[in-house]
Amino acid sequence: MKLTGIGLYTFHEASRLTKIPVRDLRRWLDGYSYRDKAHHSPVSIAPLWQAELASEEMEGISFHDLLEIRFVRAFRQHGVSLQTIRLASRKARELFEMPYPFTSRRFQTDGRTIFTSAMKETGETELLDLVKGQYAFQKIIEPSLYRGIEFDEDDVAKRWYPSPRSKAVMLDPEIAFGKPIVTDCAIRTSTLYDAFVAEGDKNFVARLYEVGVTAVEAAVAFEESLAA
Repeated sequence: MKLTGIGLYTFHEASRLTKIPVRDLRRWLDGYSYRDKAHHSPVSIAPLWQAELASEEMEGISFHDLLEIRFVRAFRQHGVSLQTIRLASRKARELFEMPYPFTSRRFQTDGRTIFTSAMKETGETELLDLVKGQYAFQKIIEPSLYRGIEFDEDDVAKRWYPSPRSKAVMLDPEIAFGKPIVTDCAIRTSTLYDAFVAEGDKNFVARLYEVGVTAVEAAVAFEESLAA
């Protein structure tokens, strides 16, 4: 597999960017096992979907997996089971004919019907009121989940501006393996931040990397937000 254009994040990096614990990320994308005490036998739970880098001998996830798991968390926070999320993801992939349906524009309009069907199929009927009404469904899929995502002509996410109401920093799988960069100069935010920590002078770092001071300020603010 050609890794350029896919993005590559360690589970720790993905956790910092999404604020989702590493343990949850691994359970969702790697699957997990547990011992059934009643039958004294191990039980294996499959990943929610086939991660983009699953066939590679690499620890990490791709750009599209990174965006998709943010939607998984939103449903989990409202009590939707992993079983229902897995089924809804499969149904949406088949309907939309795309591997990452939650981040598709179509999911904003068709996702309610897909999740209603999945909940009925899994017997999770006590949560149906969450998705039966379009307004209730939109409360789960908050606009903030889509805010900052830019789509290509096929409605596939192509880049993400993670900072609210700002495009100073972006993640683009075509640049720097999808790591956060300052939009104006395409330098990794971690590079500028580490230089600032070492030098303690934003103006010096700006001169060192031949960028504007605002680029350094954007990098520092973003990296500090990840640590918060």
